[in-house]
Amino acid sequence: MSKQLLIIEPAHELKFVGPFCTAVSSFMRLTNPTEHVILFKIKTTAPKKYCVRPNCGVLEPKDTIEITIVLQPFIFEAAEKNKHKFMVQSMIMPEGDVQIDSVWKDCNPQNLMDSKLRCVFELPEEKEMTLSEMAELGGANKREATDPAVPDDTPKKNVSGGGSNTSDQLLLQSSGEKDKSSGGGGAGVTVEGQSEARKMLEEAATNLRHENLILKESLLRLQLEKENIRKEFAAESKSASSPGGAASGEYANVYRPPALAQQQQIPIMYVAAAIALAIFGFILGKFVL
Repeated sequence: MSKQLLIIEPAHELKFVGPFCTAVSSFMRLTNPTEHVILFKIKTTAPKKYCVRPNCGVLEPKDTIEITIVLQPFIFEAAEKNKHKFMVQSMIMPEGDVQIDSVWKDCNPQNLMDSKLRCVFELPEEKEMTLSEMAELGGANKREATDPAVPDDTPKKNVSGGGSNTSDQLLLQSSGEKDKSSGGGGAGVTVEGQSEARKMLEEAATNLRHENLILKESLLRLQLEKENIRKEFAAESKSASSPGGAASGEYANVYRPPALAQQQQIPIMYVAAAIALAIFGFILGKFVL
């Protein structure tokens, strides 16, 4: 196995950032720093899940090409993480007039140059956003606990900006009321209430993210099932159209009216013969008698 002459960017990993319910793209750059013409080919361990353009070609000396790798929509599973790999094969193009397909088939494995890259799947991080929202809600709860002159409706107006956080706001409000009714325990009680509310908010946010992921997977399954049903229906209708046409022609009730000329031809001949015989008999009888 020869040493790789191409410069591959990135050199070791291809990153795909989710969500993976839609197509996700990554890019690879190949550079030929040599004075030779180099043939390249890109292979993967999961060809049905990736679309690579271009997946093979020719690199002139000092030339660069960008490869687009598109990951098809799929249901992300943790067990499948980091299992997909890509391999870049390259070789120096032989001199003379040659065909590229025959060169790849008849090449010596010792002249091939291989480089392997693994695929890394990354899901978007939502943890920081959740913590910032919880910090904002915790500050509102602290103001409520330290200012007894503020009526009960005021914190609801200040924290009710997000419609999806109503349950979290109620938890914060109840923890603030417990701090007030604890007999003036001071800032220590307020901090404990905030920590408990923060834990409950983290659990609620985790549950929401899990439910959101389940809904996305269900939607993707429905879309895939719909596409499969549509393809099956189109294939069945296409296959049924050709034999159906033959069957309709075979069992068609074709009515062919009888030819009037043939029906009328025989009686007319009889009538003409009778008239001819009558004339002949009349003439014969006249001359004989």
